[in-house]
Amino acid sequence: MKKPTMQMIADAVGVSRITVWKVLNNRPGVSQVLQNQILEAAVRMGYPALETIAQAPAAASEARNADICTISVVVSRPDSSAFWLNIIHEIAKVASKQSCSVLYTYVPSEITESYELPPALTTGTVQGMIVLNIYDYNLLTLLNNLPIPKVFLDCVSNFPIDALTGDLVLLEGKHKIEEITDMLIQKGRRRIGFVGDIHYALTNRMRYDGYLTSLRSHGIPVEAKFCFTDSVGILSPVTKIHAFLDHLDEMPDALVCASDFVASCVYQYLSAHGYSVPEDIALSGYDNTKEYLEISDLLTTVDINTPAVGVRLFYQLRYRIENPDANYETIYLNPEIIYRGSTG
Repeated sequence: MKKPTMQMIADAVGVSRITVWKVLNNRPGVSQVLQNQILEAAVRMGYPALETIAQAPAAASEARNADICTISVVVSRPDSSAFWLNIIHEIAKVASKQSCSVLYTYVPSEITESYELPPALTTGTVQGMIVLNIYDYNLLTLLNNLPIPKVFLDCVSNFPIDALTGDLVLLEGKHKIEEITDMLIQKGRRRIGFVGDIHYALTNRMRYDGYLTSLRSHGIPVEAKFCFTDSVGILSPVTKIHAFLDHLDEMPDALVCASDFVASCVYQYLSAHGYSVPEDIALSGYDNTKEYLEISDLLTTVDINTPAVGVRLFYQLRYRIENPDANYETIYLNPEIIYRGSTG
C-alpha cells in the first residue's frame, strides 16, 4: 500500500495540508477536536509512527501548547545590503517582543538539481517562514512546496502568483515609477530610458510597467536602445550596466532606474564620462537607501520604510500561522516618492 501523504490525510479530513502538518508536528493553533480527527485519520491510513500520539492526544496537546514560537527568516546572500539587513533586524525585534524565536536560514543564490533545503525547514523545527531576497526560480519552488505557513517579500518575475502557497507582500512600484516618469515628461524630458533587470524580481517588472504606462499615456514612443532590462546577475552588474551605456551612440534626456543601486552605477558612469545630473541627464531610483553616498542626497527615489516592512512581514506570518486555511493574500505596501535634485 502506498504511504499516505499529508495531502491525502488533509483530503480525507477536509482541511488544508498546513493544518495536518501542524498536528503531526505538535504545533499549536488547531482545536482538540480537529487534532483528534486528523490523528485518527493518519493512523487509519497507515501514516508512520503515529500510534503513540493518537493514543495520547492530551499529552500531545500539552506538548503543542508548551512549544515556543519559532520562525525562520530565509535569506540569500547573507552579505547583502543594509536594505535587507534592516528588514531582518526589525523582524527579530518585533518577534522577541512576542516571545517568538527567529532562526536565520541562509540558502544559496542559485541551486543545482541535487540541492536539498536546510533541515531546519524540513524537520518541523519552525512554525513558519518569511522568504526574503530569493530570486532563483528553482529555489523558490522548493520553498513554496514546503507544507508550513509562509510569507514572501517579492518573488521571481516569472513565478505565477496564484501558485504561491503563502502570502505575498509587494512594494508598490508601478504607480510610483509612472508618477516619476510623468514628472520628467512634464519637465520637458522626452527621450527617457529605463535601466533594471525586469527578469530578476516581480517588483522590478512592475516598475518597468509603470515607466511604459507613462510614456504611452503621453504618446511618447519607447526607444528600445535607451532601455536595458536584461539579466545582470549578481557577480558583474556594474560591468554590464556600464557596457550598456558604452554602446549608446547618443544619450537620453533621462534614465529611470529600477533601484538606487542601479542609479548609483549609472551615476558613476555619467560622472566619469563628463555628464552632469540633471543638467545633461535626469536620473531616478527606488529604495531610498543611504548606502550610495555619492548620490543619496541627490537622487529622486521612492522611500521604503524598512523597519515597517519588517513589522508587517512578522505580523502577516503570525496571521498565516493562526489562520492556515484563510485565503492567501497579495499585499501592496504603498511608499512615498522623494523628489530631489537628480530630476531637476
